[in-house]
Amino acid sequence: MARIKTKYFCKECGQESPRWLGKCPACGEWNTFAEEKISVSSSSLTDRGAVKAAPLSEITSMEIERLDTGNGELNRVLGGGAVPGSFVLVSGEPGIGKSTLLLQLADYLSKENNVLYVSGEESARQIKIRADRLGISSSKLHILTETILHRIREIVLQDNYQVLVIDSIQTMMLEDLESAPGSVSQVREGAAFLMKLAKENHIIIFLVGHITKDGNIAGPRVLEHMVDTVLCFEGDQHYIYRLLRTIKNRFGPANEIGVFEMRGSGLCEVANTSEVFLGSRTSDVAGSAVAVTMEGSRPLLVEIQALVTPTGFNPPRRTVNGMDYHRLLMLLAVLDKRIGNVFYARDVFINIAGGLRIDDPAVDLAIIGAILSAMNDTPLPKLALIGEVGLTGELRGVSQIEQRIKEAEKLGFEGCMIPSVNNQAALKSDCLIYAAGTLEEAKKYLKF
Repeated sequence: MARIKTKYFCKECGQESPRWLGKCPACGEWNTFAEEKISVSSSSLTDRGAVKAAPLSEITSMEIERLDTGNGELNRVLGGGAVPGSFVLVSGEPGIGKSTLLLQLADYLSKENNVLYVSGEESARQIKIRADRLGISSSKLHILTETILHRIREIVLQDNYQVLVIDSIQTMMLEDLESAPGSVSQVREGAAFLMKLAKENHIIIFLVGHITKDGNIAGPRVLEHMVDTVLCFEGDQHYIYRLLRTIKNRFGPANEIGVFEMRGSGLCEVANTSEVFLGSRTSDVAGSAVAVTMEGSRPLLVEIQALVTPTGFNPPRRTVNGMDYHRLLMLLAVLDKRIGNVFYARDVFINIAGGLRIDDPAVDLAIIGAILSAMNDTPLPKLALIGEVGLTGELRGVSQIEQRIKEAEKLGFEGCMIPSVNNQAALKSDCLIYAAGTLEEAKKYLKF
């Protein structure tokens, strides 16, 4: 026998509550709680087969054989390729390229595997139109328009598919649940159903997930814990470049990024990303500095643009694009206190060129360099600025300094300014190194 129990779930973040709430205590959104009926089984679990634990020393391990996805950038974010039996979640804004990328992936994997592409949002003819535009016509790539997960499982096992693409989890449903597709319980139980299918039959499952207006993955947070890998598409639709970032990966390093270019023929990988983001930079313009940030194991050169103008209003404006707003306020306070630059009567605008979002503290020195350059209307020398700035005005050491310097040297920079604590690690480089321990020393090198 099963009894019906009612609970309330937040449609934005999946927060659970025994009663209706006007404001979600987890995400702070208003009027997002919806009532859902949950079936609770009262049968005992003692009649199931006994499970025996095995000693770790008796468990045999095997080398993971990854499948090449045909795309170097996608292989990078997956940790070297797709692992059989893995459960991968791909999220991103509408229209950013999730379905396009997965259709291209399914086409390449279908050369040696049977691949099933399941869509709950588009018809087969709509998918065919996109496939024609991308030049896809594989006979081993099968299209299914279905939303019932039990039927999908029967087809997968019956025809022995090795790769399954679900677009998207918010449209899938289990008939046992009374809630509507896209609800918290349907997303949670549907993901658990697909995870069991992947692990028991060693099927690679790629799952498309929607995101909320705040950029978080829609549905319960447990969805991210269930999957093996979480990939998130980033980038502005006004730019042709897309970033695919690894948020979680059980089979490889996290925080890796893959860079793609959106073309009429689909998403194409970008090999030399630093040249892409610095290609249109003019070095003899005030207010421009180059930072070297690390995205996973990849060094990336990015341009920091700053504009400092007098203001007649109080308080002055602080506008940032691509970095943390509070980080800028801290750096301005350090400049005011340690160097004596006053910003209470100046507007400050910071932009990370190319639509990137950077959280690496090693770009602090480049941000300060761009601000000083804009304020003095003097271009910076052709140097890459690397270093984290502390509240006392000291330059703190950064990790992976050798890779950062090599990337700057490869793109033709005359030298690099780094913290003094990293000077010993940078001696092996042929690049000209300027080591500074404080902001005052860095300012003297930059001749401000």
